[in-house]
Amino acid sequence: MKPKFMLALFFTACMGSAAAQSPEEIARATKDLSVFKDNMASGLRKNTKKKDIEKIKTPQLKAAAQAMLNGQYNTAYRLAEYEAYLTPATLGRELMIGDGYSRYENVTGIYLPKGSHLILAENIPEGKQVNLLIPNWDRRAPEGIDPTKDPAGWGIVKQQFRLHNGVNIIYVKGFDGLAYVDYYTDAPENEKPVKVHFVGGRVNGYFDIARHNDQDWNRLIDSAVYPVIDAKGAHIQVAYPAEACKKYAYGRGVELISNYDSMVYRQHRVLGLVKYNKVPKNHILARVNYNYYMFRDGDGVAYMGTQPGNAMPLVADPERVIKGDPCWGFSHEVGHVHQVRPYFNWGGLGEVSNNIFSLYVTTSFGNKSRVSAQKNYQHARDSIIARKICYLQDEDVFNRLVPFWQLQLYFAGAGQYPDFYPDLFEAFRKQGAAARPAGTPARAEGWGNRGRNPAESQLNFVKTACEVSKTDLTEFFDQYGFFYVGHFNYSDYGKYSYNMTQEMADACKAAIKAMNLPKPAVDISMLED
Repeated sequence: MKPKFMLALFFTACMGSAAAQSPEEIARATKDLSVFKDNMASGLRKNTKKKDIEKIKTPQLKAAAQAMLNGQYNTAYRLAEYEAYLTPATLGRELMIGDGYSRYENVTGIYLPKGSHLILAENIPEGKQVNLLIPNWDRRAPEGIDPTKDPAGWGIVKQQFRLHNGVNIIYVKGFDGLAYVDYYTDAPENEKPVKVHFVGGRVNGYFDIARHNDQDWNRLIDSAVYPVIDAKGAHIQVAYPAEACKKYAYGRGVELISNYDSMVYRQHRVLGLVKYNKVPKNHILARVNYNYYMFRDGDGVAYMGTQPGNAMPLVADPERVIKGDPCWGFSHEVGHVHQVRPYFNWGGLGEVSNNIFSLYVTTSFGNKSRVSAQKNYQHARDSIIARKICYLQDEDVFNRLVPFWQLQLYFAGAGQYPDFYPDLFEAFRKQGAAARPAGTPARAEGWGNRGRNPAESQLNFVKTACEVSKTDLTEFFDQYGFFYVGHFNYSDYGKYSYNMTQEMADACKAAIKAMNLPKPAVDISMLED
């Protein structure tokens, strides 16, 4: 039996809070910085002697200064600059998609055990909040508790500390972990990078496909001081167990991250972000969890890292991650993030329009089409077309998916119009922008707010698809009940009430007829892949 994927589950993560920093400790550390050449302690002042270092009162600074004097202090990872990223919610509003991009963008490669740590920072903009995040990637359910019933939920439990320019002293309590600089703004292009120095911090390191190779990947795995390692590509960010990466991807880090990058990139391509130069700098996060086999929440996609239900053999293996269920599962969950709301995510499409991305990605890697393997083409014709119902009345979400994918098969697969979906998504983004009064921000449409009446969004989809493709698709959409006149109620991450009048259907058909467009060359409803 194929493994099941948990679809769009959300859990509230607990958040740690910072203890008040002692003014005395801050003052003492600030004074001790006088032995260094700058306020970031990037090196010692010229002619610094051992006796000068012995006067330092702050343990972390004293140890760092001594190591510098001995030529043994490595600032790699410990001292770095971090750029601002676009706030995920703002990105979602601008692209009319979900608020699902990573909240852990600035990977530091630093491991912070429980206890006191001294961190220096500068260039934090006035009025901007920059935090240090320590998520508990290695969190397990309490002993004797079913992991799926963990009282802390399945989400990320983290500690958060506000960073200020100058000296910061934090106290890590409860659990240790890797550090991330939380630096998001609504206009990152206007912000300077912030500089952070984890004085004496323990280095776990991270893999960056833009700078590292497979030898670096192996060194990262072999020298990890924390059970989880960080890696990032152009579009993906992963936090996976070092043990699993060694077992399934040793010597193949470039291939693993490249394959993840490719899966996300292909979604960007069909979404029109590549063609219209709107690919975000932000990343999608894939992480380990110890509660459930596979699920998505507001922080990304999570995979089980231990038995029972260990998903790591599938998702940490470069070859397997782009095949079968792993490829479908990742693409499905990221597809949820990329659903355009409400223009292609009205009530009834919650588990449908995201699978346009799933099918596009999986088949582009040579996997068999899931709707083909499940015989949904014939099921849809028998259930929807033959019974003359609205496709939304079919309870099988894969049957509902069929007409939308057949459009891809006709326009892109048959070479009629390869950019059909990229251009359609861009048309929807333009519609959303035009619907807003000038000067007002974009509005994100959430799961429970995908249009008042699904029939209205449905007709807009029909009309826009005809306009973009320059093809009269009236008969095709009529076959699948897109003009179905009537009223019915149903659930789809919320309650929806479909209400289509004859006047609404006739007006849409008349508008399409007035475009004077040619008909499709074939019966699209008979296409299969």
